[in-house]
Amino acid sequence: MPYVKQVDTFNRINFLASSKVQAFTYQVSDTGVAADARGRKIVKAGTILPANDATAEGILYTDVDVTEGPQPGSLIVEAYVLEERLPVAPAEEAKTALTKITFR
Repeated sequence: MPYVKQVDTFNRINFLASSKVQAFTYQVSDTGVAADARGRKIVKAGTILPANDATAEGILYTDVDVTEGPQPGSLIVEAYVLEERLPVAPAEEAKTALTKITFR
């Protein structure tokens, strides 16, 4: 008997305006992340971490699954970013805190 599994597809929007990016490893917290329909807690690429305010340190490079607890991810600290393509518009305080990220 064959094993049949539904394959999920998704679109990942490119929010980078340039291929030159500086990113570092960052521990992505699972605090406050809601589970999706499949019970998975996913922090989306383009999320400003640790918060979209004056404490911002960078922008998450790829999706991170934090269902089982905090996980390492890649945090962009220097890049050109297309602001309108981010999942949530950056607050003015976050833009000020992210000194090496240029929003276009």
